[in-house]
Amino acid sequence: MVIDTNVLLVANGSHQDVSAPCRAECVARLQARQKAGVVVIDDAFRILKESQHKTQPNQPKGVGDVFLKWLLQNIANDKRVHRITITEMQPDEFDQFPDKVLQPQFDSPDRKFAAVAHAHPAKPPVWQAADCKWLTWWPQLAAHGVKVEFLCRADVQRFYASKFPNQPMPGLPDGP
Repeated sequence: MVIDTNVLLVANGSHQDVSAPCRAECVARLQARQKAGVVVIDDAFRILKESQHKTQPNQPKGVGDVFLKWLLQNIANDKRVHRITITEMQPDEFDQFPDKVLQPQFDSPDRKFAAVAHAHPAKPPVWQAADCKWLTWWPQLAAHGVKVEFLCRADVQRFYASKFPNQPMPGLPDGP
């Protein structure tokens, strides 16, 4: 699983506009991942650096902070954390990004998540909580084998409708 930083932030309660069920889903997913499964990050620690910048793993307060601390403690455990090489050609532009046409349209800080998922041999899904722009990107990512799991489906649609009021609502992938 590749986990977007916003999942940790929502679990921490740092996103006031998400619903209680959204936060509960992010909390449950992170806690379950700590007990079993693999988390996939890049070997240059771009994902970890972003998470550390936006959370406080040395002073656990929320579930996202606790998860990040667990991830840091398990960084060398190949049974729990896979580190994948991605090649940064320019800042936030990756050779392993799945769709070269989509990459310039994609938020630059989010590109690493799609690149890591695409570079991993198993193509693990990317967990996404509340970033509604991923609604427009997931079909192109899926065409290249990168699945996006929207943990907060109703919230992300609500945010999209608010942010892009004159745009038709994109569909969601099948799944949770």
